[in-house]
Amino acid sequence: MRQDSEFRFEFVDTPSGLAFVIKALEGVDTIAVDLEADSMFHFQEKVCLIQIASSRHLFIVDPIQVRDLSALKPLFGNHRIKKVFHGSDYDVRSLFRDFDIVIHNLFDTELASRFLGFQQSGLDAMLQTFFNVKLEKKYQKKDWSMRPLPEAMITYAAKDVQHLLPLAKLLEKELSEKNRLAWVEEECDLLSRVRPNAAKTEPLFLNFKGAGRLPPEDLAVLEALLIWRKRAARKKDLPLFKVIGNNALLTLVRAKPLTREDLEKSRALGAKQAGMYGRQLLETIGNGLKTSKDCLPTYPKTRAPRLPESKIRIAKKLKTWKEKKAADLAIDPALVLNKSQTMDIARVFPTDIHDLDDIASLKAWQIREFGEDIIGCVSKKYREHK
Repeated sequence: MRQDSEFRFEFVDTPSGLAFVIKALEGVDTIAVDLEADSMFHFQEKVCLIQIASSRHLFIVDPIQVRDLSALKPLFGNHRIKKVFHGSDYDVRSLFRDFDIVIHNLFDTELASRFLGFQQSGLDAMLQTFFNVKLEKKYQKKDWSMRPLPEAMITYAAKDVQHLLPLAKLLEKELSEKNRLAWVEEECDLLSRVRPNAAKTEPLFLNFKGAGRLPPEDLAVLEALLIWRKRAARKKDLPLFKVIGNNALLTLVRAKPLTREDLEKSRALGAKQAGMYGRQLLETIGNGLKTSKDCLPTYPKTRAPRLPESKIRIAKKLKTWKEKKAADLAIDPALVLNKSQTMDIARVFPTDIHDLDDIASLKAWQIREFGEDIIGCVSKKYREHK
């Protein structure tokens, strides 16, 4: 465990150091948490640092050096201890994926700021607003898996979590004054339950933007290229985009070059990429084009059935209502009701407030706060009764 003299924090890179962290945090009621990862540099991303701050301590835990982080599970799973994150979705998924860590009692300052109507909810913007603090961003896209880490990068990571606890306290106070704290607490509870996306299975084109507009022959070539790229990226331990980007892949699919000359004319690749991968790409495209007609893939059409005109009118009423309500609250209309929720309400056509309980996409706080207004938009009988 190392200490920094200029900016007070402790770098933890040994099992005994981790044991000290657990001991030091006994009895705390709130901690702030942030992560650094290496998603821009490796095929399989991983958490490279975990920053944990209490009112008295700030620790930087190195999971590359301390492989067994099971001692942190009780800390993050303790319902009594509040865990403050800023933009927690990625962090919650990553902690579960890499360390099987489950989080209870989460508070997300980014989400809280949006429920208070802040147009810019990034951490840098919030710290400037409340504390006149400007964060350095020059290390944001660095390779956090490198070891040893430069001291400047470790200090940068520490500063990302330094002000989260006082920020959370101020935001909670303002949310309470506006009677919105329960809204955010429910949303945060749902956020704490997100999990990593399931592994992407073949056909890979189902997760490729723009594939739904391609004809079957092009889909066959695209799938062949995506399989090749995934294998190449895994072999080189690189993220997919660092082997070949999606725009370049689409250009190759449309041009379908079969010779070096055709490849050069397509202008899909730079000279270095063409030199490294040209032969393999031409061979892959050729194999894709050999797909027999009865084996050509098709993109599944999953468009929801069109709503009848009466329900479209309800959806429009709801949209008008939520925009006015959001303006009154000075928040984003999507926080009042998102598009999916609006369409779900229109499909169900609830005539009583209890019917809203059957709409799975609605949150309890939305039904509690806006239920009568929603039914009023939908049901003429309800409006007349009132």
